[in-house]
Amino acid sequence: MKKKILTLLEAQKKMEHYCAYQERCHKEVVKKLQELGMIPISIDTIVSKLVEDNYLNETRFAQSYARGKFRIKKWGKIRIRRELKARDLSDYNIKKGLEEIPDLDYNTTFWALFEKRKKEVYENIPSVQKKKIISYMVYRGWELEKIYEAMQEN
Repeated sequence: MKKKILTLLEAQKKMEHYCAYQERCHKEVVKKLQELGMIPISIDTIVSKLVEDNYLNETRFAQSYARGKFRIKKWGKIRIRRELKARDLSDYNIKKGLEEIPDLDYNTTFWALFEKRKKEVYENIPSVQKKKIISYMVYRGWELEKIYEAMQEN
């Protein structure tokens, strides 16, 4: 099957829709353009135009991503930071994204998740139960100090 070759304008329109549907980072847009078979100079041109027209904004992406992953998936700041770093976002944008998570909500969510996991994991051996709770919370990106502190209190 032959792949349809897109013009610069067609590809740009396609990317405008792609970015309007959901916040995207530069890396996702570049990858999508490469999949469409665009050459590097065209990719740079389209990305520049998307930034100029405010379809693509990495600060906005970081903020939206952090809010979403925290509220929906209950991820901690460590996991969110790691995922944003994997998308090649600057430290400034990552910081801006993490600022979207209110401290009160962060602590409330941590404790709710911790208590929920504690009820789910019932083991006769306390050390096994602790290990399962800790590994679950670490996988979700919560700070080790916070987890150990919670373990001491319970």
